[in-house]
Amino acid sequence: MDAFDVWSSAADPDFVVTTRGPVPPAEVTRVVRGLGRILRRHGVEGPVRVRLHWPDSAEQTTLVQATIRALGKAYRVQVAGPGRFAATFALERLDLRLGCPPDELSRPWPDPARPTLAVVTGPRAIVRRKDCRLQVATPTAAAKVLDAMDYDAHLFIDAETGADAVVCWTGPLGTRTLRQHRDPVPVLVDDEAAARLCLGGLPHLFYADPHTRRGRLLYRRFDGDLALVTAAGAAVTTEERARERGLQSRAIAPCVRRPLPTAAGVPELTVGVVENLA
Repeated sequence: MDAFDVWSSAADPDFVVTTRGPVPPAEVTRVVRGLGRILRRHGVEGPVRVRLHWPDSAEQTTLVQATIRALGKAYRVQVAGPGRFAATFALERLDLRLGCPPDELSRPWPDPARPTLAVVTGPRAIVRRKDCRLQVATPTAAAKVLDAMDYDAHLFIDAETGADAVVCWTGPLGTRTLRQHRDPVPVLVDDEAAARLCLGGLPHLFYADPHTRRGRLLYRRFDGDLALVTAAGAAVTTEERARERGLQSRAIAPCVRRPLPTAAGVPELTVGVVENLA
């Protein structure tokens, strides 16, 4: 059973923190304060969404993700690390991103704050599928999205050729673009792609679906499982996904809200518990 707490501020309903696991309330307060200082320093206003995934044991890593929208643009940072340090790294990363000139990429590669996902493993499950309306863009514009959203790889439609393409971080040279029909993109079914990624020790894999011929981006999550990005309208049905993963439908329980003790100088937050019932 997976349980999530949703914390929101009465003073700013657009500031929402979702927690999973035994996240200390003081850590939520620390993240809210830190983000508030960063946004004020850069003069940024807009919706803020934060996810804190706290592990049950010290041997596992904490996952922190923060997304903001301002002036028609979205920015996201995602960091995995030990305990409270993950939140500190994420706040520093967002501060760096917002302070970077708009025409420059904000992070080096290899990225010292990003654990390597290029590891050889046994076959892992595709636990999430994202059907996205792909952006038509130049590789330069796609690389800016890659950087702003803290992705390791980004699926888009190449404005020059009209083909599905991926821009990704690679080595010390920065980014690289792969386009269908111009670069060697394999044609694979999803199970074949998952096996190639895991057994080949790849962090992500760009390939074409044999039925739709549309590009797909498979990538490894921080927890080791896999996620798949597809073009909207070119994905399999919900029933096919459930059959492939061997999962049953889940019911969502109603959200119950209760007040959270207020810390000095911090807006009162409320927390709602949402559970996925197997």
